[in-house]
Amino acid sequence: MIVAVGHADLTAPALELVQVELRGHLDRLSDGATGLVRAGAGVPVAFGRAVRAAGRRLVVLLPTERAVPAVLPEPDRSGAAELLTLAEEVRLLGFDPADRDARVSADERVVAAGRRVFAVWDGSPSDGRDATAHLVAFARSRGIPVEVVWPAGAARRTRPADTHGAPADAAGIRPAAMSRAGAAAVKGGAR
Repeated sequence: MIVAVGHADLTAPALELVQVELRGHLDRLSDGATGLVRAGAGVPVAFGRAVRAAGRRLVVLLPTERAVPAVLPEPDRSGAAELLTLAEEVRLLGFDPADRDARVSADERVVAAGRRVFAVWDGSPSDGRDATAHLVAFARSRGIPVEVVWPAGAARRTRPADTHGAPADAAGIRPAAMSRAGAAAVKGGAR
């Protein structure tokens, strides 16, 4: 199986670029491997669309708590709904989707089940919110090939410090390489 992991805070234009690049990676693979992704918004949806557009099977993992499907956080619900329509198979995976550590542990199990990982990653280290660097290292330490997907022009949203990981509004969007001062000017509405 081919697994996709990546930053949860990509801009909408970045997700479009990522989807195209993921499709290209899938088209270059000669095997008919199935795509495997944990239900959620952002990278999982871009990967799911690319997998189906490449004519491959898609398996989506839904979280469960005590053998009952868990309620996903609001930002992930519409993405999960789309993935369920794209999936040829749905599997249940026990973890609390509202708990960051539980999500990371679940992602480790997903990565361990794969033969290849597509990592939508800008190369930045894990920062306590985003575990993409950790998952790349986890896969590599187990000998699972990792293909980094970071198309030219891709950008991540910034998050105000007081949101505790909630998605930023449009004023918080900036390219990953923008300086903190530049980001502060954008966020503060520079005059």
